Amino acid sequence: MIAYILRRLLILPFILLGVTFLVFFMMQFLDPVQRLSAYIKSPEELKNLTTEDLNRLIKRYGLDRPLAVQYFDWLKKVLKFDLGWSEVAHQPVKDAILNRFPATLELALFAVFPVIWIGIQLGVISAVHRDRLLDQAIRVFAVVGWSMPSFVFGILVLFLLYGVLGLFPPGRLSLWAQNIVSSPDFKAYTGLYVIDGLLNGELSVALDALKHLVGPIITLSYLWWAFILRITRSSMLEALHKEYVVTARAKGVPEKLVIHRHAKRNALIPVVTVAGMMVLGLLGGVVITETIFDYPGIGRLAASAAQQLDYPLILGITLFDALLLVLGNLIVDILYAIVDPRVRLE
Repeated sequence: MIAYILRRLLILPFILLGVTFLVFFMMQFLDPVQRLSAYIKSPEELKNLTTEDLNRLIKRYGLDRPLAVQYFDWLKKVLKFDLGWSEVAHQPVKDAILNRFPATLELALFAVFPVIWIGIQLGVISAVHRDRLLDQAIRVFAVVGWSMPSFVFGILVLFLLYGVLGLFPPGRLSLWAQNIVSSPDFKAYTGLYVIDGLLNGELSVALDALKHLVGPIITLSYLWWAFILRITRSSMLEALHKEYVVTARAKGVPEKLVIHRHAKRNALIPVVTVAGMMVLGLLGGVVITETIFDYPGIGRLAASAAQQLDYPLILGITLFDALLLVLGNLIVDILYAIVDPRVRLE
């Protein structure tokens, strides 16, 4: 297992280098003046500039030099986490991403368990009760969930939970809780308000943060349940007809053991791939859900950057998401080896 993980880690730097090259190549579609915003450290540098001043800055940052030289200069800045200035966030890109990531991480942590576990259980139940009433009901549930656009379902959830019932408001915290969090006595240990609220002894803040997570989690869960359920069901149906399952049944192994010990584990391999991509999607920011629920995470930040053509922030979030994707794929590869030992031999 250790050799397998080391092989994957050795490949990682080359993949990350390829990602930076692709991002740099995308930057070349912008003109030098637009690319300049990815190099400056303060907006003051771009105020009241004449054409001569712009040309001077382009020359200073080497944007008129050969592409290879520009790439390595830019790569040095990236390795120092110098990603330029964001006009949308009114702060350096690195700080903007780091300030928003805890909100996205908190949403992902609380959404990932109900999404994956319930999705898998529904898929197993559907496969075991194939073509019965329960299976048909779950399949209708899946088709409706998979067919419904996320923005429609999100608006419905917001309307019912907040507009009608007044229970689960949008945003990340209520105003009174935000005042407590902003006070000097409240220490931000993790940036996750639920955990920080508990660590500071402010149970009301933790509960308020949880209350604001309910709407986004329901929206993400229902849409992803449908997908994971379908993958699990088809994989389980295939596993239940394998020879080892037939043999186990012929030996008189209880049906519950056959399903959970023999069939379910082998059926989880494709689910690991889907679940890994889902977690990466959550960590990279869910643009539509965060925007609908006014949730201040990476997804909403990316939407604002795209709307206002904030190129440094768009490039910074692209690099951040790419890094998450590469690391996430590494974790998925390791999980493959845990779920299916044959992967290590290959």
